[in-house]
Amino acid sequence: MNAPTTYFEHGTAAERWDRARLFFDAKEYATAATILVALADEAPEQLAPRLLLARAYYHSAQLSRAEHELRAILERWPVEDYAQLMLGRTLERQGRATEARPHLRMAAAMAGDFPE
Repeated sequence: MNAPTTYFEHGTAAERWDRARLFFDAKEYATAATILVALADEAPEQLAPRLLLARAYYHSAQLSRAEHELRAILERWPVEDYAQLMLGRTLERQGRATEARPHLRMAAAMAGDFPE
């Protein structure tokens, strides 16, 4: 059994979710990610913790982890336009603009942003 190693890993899932959001809002993205990893593993069917985890990875410059999480999200929820956008931005930030382009186009189309 994996015992919590720090205070912010204690409590119910709802308490840890609130704590992760507080750390995220305080721009303590790496700490938020630490909390969110366990939440995402506990409830893989829930999108919100996984998406916030991907955002926390992105903002803490853990780009390969963000990419991995976003690809897993899109595998399970292929119509999640925000995940498409984030994956595109993550790939761009890694200098992979050619790979990013289809994801950014898909996100725009899903959001109804068509070029005139």
